[in-house]
Amino acid sequence: MSPPQENGERHDHEHLVALQEGGRRADGALPIEQYSALGEGRSVALSGCDGSIDWWCAPNVDSKPLFDRLLDADQGGYFSIAPVEPFTAQRHYLTESNVLVTTFTTASGRASLTESLNSGNAGRLPWCELARRIDGLKGTVRFAVRMRPSTRGQSASPYCSKVGQHTVFHVERLLGLAVHHPALPLQWSDEGATGECLVAPGQRVTIALVVGEDEPLVAPSVEEVDGRIDLTDREWKDWARNVAYDGWDRATFVRSTLALKLLLYSPSGAIAAAATTSLPERIGGSKNYDYRYAWVRDAGYTIQAFLAAGLEAESKAAFTWLLKQLRRHGAQVVFTLDGERVPPVTELAVPGYRSTQPVVRGNLAGDQHQHGIYGDIFETAYCFVASGNVLDGASAELLARLADLCADHWRAADSGIWELPELQHYTMSKISCWQALARAVELADQGQLPTTCRDRWQRERDRISTWIDTHCWSESLQAFEMYPGSGKLDAALALAVRFRFDGRGRLLQTLHAIDRELGRDGFHYRYSGMAQEEGCFIACSYWMAEAYARLGYRDDARQRVDALNAALGRCQGVLSEMVDPATGDYLGNTPQGLSHLAQVMAMATIADTLDCP
Repeated sequence: MSPPQENGERHDHEHLVALQEGGRRADGALPIEQYSALGEGRSVALSGCDGSIDWWCAPNVDSKPLFDRLLDADQGGYFSIAPVEPFTAQRHYLTESNVLVTTFTTASGRASLTESLNSGNAGRLPWCELARRIDGLKGTVRFAVRMRPSTRGQSASPYCSKVGQHTVFHVERLLGLAVHHPALPLQWSDEGATGECLVAPGQRVTIALVVGEDEPLVAPSVEEVDGRIDLTDREWKDWARNVAYDGWDRATFVRSTLALKLLLYSPSGAIAAAATTSLPERIGGSKNYDYRYAWVRDAGYTIQAFLAAGLEAESKAAFTWLLKQLRRHGAQVVFTLDGERVPPVTELAVPGYRSTQPVVRGNLAGDQHQHGIYGDIFETAYCFVASGNVLDGASAELLARLADLCADHWRAADSGIWELPELQHYTMSKISCWQALARAVELADQGQLPTTCRDRWQRERDRISTWIDTHCWSESLQAFEMYPGSGKLDAALALAVRFRFDGRGRLLQTLHAIDRELGRDGFHYRYSGMAQEEGCFIACSYWMAEAYARLGYRDDARQRVDALNAALGRCQGVLSEMVDPATGDYLGNTPQGLSHLAQVMAMATIADTLDCP
């Protein structure tokens, strides 16, 4: 492929970022919204708009990091390619692709940096290949290259060694090498590698890192690596063509499904909640969590979103993984990407993003029970069947046992959708139990589940509905409250509309109350009292829009989604967990699956493209 021209391929979600020398980073860190994601179905790298890859856990998304300057501004690992002169940067993803292009403009010229976590002819490569291509466009631009592996919070001491003709770098059990063009000579030390290159129009310099863990390392030629950048772009485009969405703003919808695809861990079929750990929900706060695990909730919502996008292969793989883990472990909230129990939380000796601690590995949700998993599982099964698919006998028996568990246990308190330490009778949890039994009855009536306990499920469903109407409605709030007697609102109750919970009038009043009390400039806090502790939860605002659409206010819902998409368009379509409503700054882990899932479902609902009602 010849070097790109300035008037090349059409693209989407372009964003101009002016970067002055010495003023790019606050507290040593880029704003979260100035990172874009690369991935290949096994790992995810975050590339900053200043040319620095500051986060990459390899070979897997939940591995220890090779690059972690995102959480350790002074001592963390990174891989930077940037002009030596002051510059501005303009970046975009190639159309319907996860291949990223950044165009740097300096006083002396203009050049582009194309980045990809490469795939092969048969799909994902059996090694990790992070490829970065520099093309001269106008004048001349001199680039500085620096690659510094992570010390992993001073728990590892990287070093390099000469093996045959290759210089190999090591970080504990991980090893890698740099494949690069002769025009980019590298100087190696145990601290990593440095180099410079000069490009003019028509000149190309490519460099890639090839890494693996406890396995032999392939050493491809730079020509092979460069060709795979283009191959990877074509593979992403071929995949995106299968996204069955013909509603408005297809570019945004497809971009969101591409972000979700990055979180689909192809070795097992699991869905990672996000690609990072410990990005704070408020700068200086303490709500920092590791989201590199697979929640039943997120897996269920992802399967529904993939079904909405017509992506049956991904839906089936994720659903099969989910059922397998439930069969092995029972009704757990969250699993590792390999389907094991999530480890307890360990704090790491790392300063954190903008010095916000703690930095953690593991998640407390592994020891919680949340009634919401019952509703998530049965809604997923229902949507899978509604798309024309059939449940096998073993899966039907598993679901019937889970319905029995739900019918027995719905009266107990739990941790709720927000995974709170205080056990309560959360309204949303009770609605989720109602949802599970309602879908179980419907699946039994369709012949998809055994009917032995069908009547019992129906009676318990009705009991739950009566309990909610009796105990969870607040006359003073004119809304369903977070839990009986709390006097608090919960934005997650917008999902009750999707779940088809009875009572249109009360649900609409609850939406109005959430807008009044939890809404801020088009965004929404998760529940009452969170304004001082965290940002607005992006998914909640899309859930609200979807709920209004399902209640018949489609025009209002579309206006809400258009406004959200515009406000969140600063990161080439990549969404984090939260946003500061005052500044628009991203907060929390990124890319955040739940945010993208909510966006996809809201747009599909408004465009009326769902098979599942």
